Amino acid sequence: MDVSFPLILAVWVLISGLDDLFVYTVYFWRRARLNSVPGPDPSLPEKPIAIWVPLWKEDAVIERMLDHNRAAIRYGNHRFFVGVYPNDEATQRAVRAAASRHSNVHVCVCPRPGPTSKADCLNSIHRHMRAEEDRTGMRFEVVLTHDAEDLIHPDSLAWVSRLADDYGMIQTPVLALPTPAAEVTHGVYCDDFAQFHTVELPVRGWLGGFIPSSGVGTAYRRDALDLLASAHTGDVFEPGSLTEDYENGFRLQALGVKQLFAPVRFVDGRPLATREYFPRSLRAAFRQRTRWITGIAFQAWRAHGWGGRQWYWFWRDRKGLIGNPLSLASNLYLIAVLAGAESMTGIPGGLLAANGVLCLGQLAARGWCTARVYGWGFALSSPVRIPVANLLNALAACAAAWRFGRAVVSGEALAWAKTDHCYPVTGALAYHSRRIGEILALQGVLRKGVLEEALSSKPVGRRAGEHLVSLKLATWDDVYAALSLQTGIPVARINARGIARSVARTLPDDVARQGKLIPLAIGEGHVEVATPEIPGDFAVSLLRAHIQLPVRYRLVTPEAYENLRNQLL
Repeated sequence: MDVSFPLILAVWVLISGLDDLFVYTVYFWRRARLNSVPGPDPSLPEKPIAIWVPLWKEDAVIERMLDHNRAAIRYGNHRFFVGVYPNDEATQRAVRAAASRHSNVHVCVCPRPGPTSKADCLNSIHRHMRAEEDRTGMRFEVVLTHDAEDLIHPDSLAWVSRLADDYGMIQTPVLALPTPAAEVTHGVYCDDFAQFHTVELPVRGWLGGFIPSSGVGTAYRRDALDLLASAHTGDVFEPGSLTEDYENGFRLQALGVKQLFAPVRFVDGRPLATREYFPRSLRAAFRQRTRWITGIAFQAWRAHGWGGRQWYWFWRDRKGLIGNPLSLASNLYLIAVLAGAESMTGIPGGLLAANGVLCLGQLAARGWCTARVYGWGFALSSPVRIPVANLLNALAACAAAWRFGRAVVSGEALAWAKTDHCYPVTGALAYHSRRIGEILALQGVLRKGVLEEALSSKPVGRRAGEHLVSLKLATWDDVYAALSLQTGIPVARINARGIARSVARTLPDDVARQGKLIPLAIGEGHVEVATPEIPGDFAVSLLRAHIQLPVRYRLVTPEAYENLRNQLL
């Protein structure tokens, strides 16, 4: 019997589509169960929580990450344990600078030069935490893993603290930060994580599957962590694994530890989730996905086979080895059919109709998941990103097969292919922060009772910082130091004598006045701009119309801004 390649493609589309249909059907059938998972409760006693952050070459982002999250988190009983390598001096300096400002930041220097592996760095952090416990006599009840680019939701620690009473491992949602639809590569991550963390992970838990850690936003109750260590020669993470997070999800379930994926909740219209920027270029996304497929598909296959009763979830995780190239081939074949170069002859009409219905259903379901997080305006462009996702995944699957096969033949260890990170500014940080009053209270400028009384008298429309200054409960310097922590924009003390008037007058006067913007310097590939306001869409659009270079903002107090205007403009 002559079986044509188009028929093979059509059969694969049917098999994969029915597989996805089963998962979506279970999700919508049992969706009401999501409401049974309790949310954060700040009134409960705070368990001591350790936040582990492994680093290699993260000096550009880590200081801001620690400063921002220290100010954002609404949970007092936590400490950061930050892993650095002895041969990464720039990252060490950045972490030590943050530690000098925050007493709950601990620097954990790995014993060996890096990069070894993320798992090895995490194991070193574990040993440092144990040493700190021995030194102080305290014991952390929960460990939470994060990366250098993460925006930790202010309520996530209170959430995992509450859930840790019943679960040994809790995976909280992880979602990409929003970017314009034109950023197609990053948009693929928006779609993928919205779908995976809305549908796939809840269904896995309901059907008895293991919950794979996402690497960040994963909480381990201490007894579960100790069980992992005792079952693996003292190491919590598998040093040779490229996806040690995925591996731990499987190991914990095999050890009988109760797991939970905490479903996506919305607070004030925004998801209670760890947010971050994923790779925004095709090259970076290809590298990351190659690592994921190498670890999740090939290394896990060699280590666990098909996992007994976990075979279905291993199938879901590994079907991309065949499915990713075939999905790309299906896209290319469809393009050829539409162009008149190929025909559907040889594929039964019933099979074509079934595939058409399944594909439309998949598009609708994926779009719905994306719309829940990013809105329908962004979700409508989701179908355009599917061929890009298929291209990325197909190339990554082929590269992973080559990389893993070469390592097996040569006997060489697979190296840590780290993803380059960037940290967001302004608006992305603002909704992941405490309010200004909360930050001032955290810094000891205000007592909580005084703050609540002052805010109760705040006139409608008046900003909290301005009101506190008017009551002489805080100074503008206090307020702007808090704004800097909230947004990640540094506060600057600027001497007008050092600013060239020609630079300060780069913007038309009406633009500078409307946006409250004063250019300070033109550096290598960027422009520094002073402003007393958090740059919003209006100010950013004004700048883009007149300045093409990237902008680095500097916050100045209202008084300093007026002085600069009077002297320079």
